Amino acid sequence: MLTLRKWSPFKELSTLHQEMDELFRRTFGSMGGLTRGFLREAWYPSIESYIKEGNFVIHAELPGIDPKDVDISVVGDQLTIKGERKASKEVKDEEYLLCEVCYGSFERTITLPEGVKTDKVNATYKNGVLEIAMPAEIAALPRRIPIEVEGAEVKAKKVA
Repeated sequence: MLTLRKWSPFKELSTLHQEMDELFRRTFGSMGGLTRGFLREAWYPSIESYIKEGNFVIHAELPGIDPKDVDISVVGDQLTIKGERKASKEVKDEEYLLCEVCYGSFERTITLPEGVKTDKVNATYKNGVLEIAMPAEIAALPRRIPIEVEGAEVKAKKVA
């Protein structure tokens, strides 16, 4: 006798996810895995930027990268971070069972906001995070614009 079960779309998505994983393993498995072969150079570090205490601050996550392998430059209103994460020579490609770490060169370019003083850039590296800070004038600080709704003004929160 058949029993009725409640349909779960999330269970279907889980099954689809497993099938897609298997498809990629079969397709790219002979290349040493998707990350190690097909998309090896397609990585870049995660970056966040914000204004704090009168400074424009950029954080770039660079775990496992020697700061000597990182180059920071400013041209006009563009700040560029270049570098390379080098693979360990102790393990050969064919010896990997799983490798989710990306290796190779990267380059990130960030457009700096108006009012940032690029002649006073300070860069520090700690625990795999590169922090770049430079003074920012009041013009660089974000400001909220009030929105009118049916003739009434909505109060915007002050940005700190």
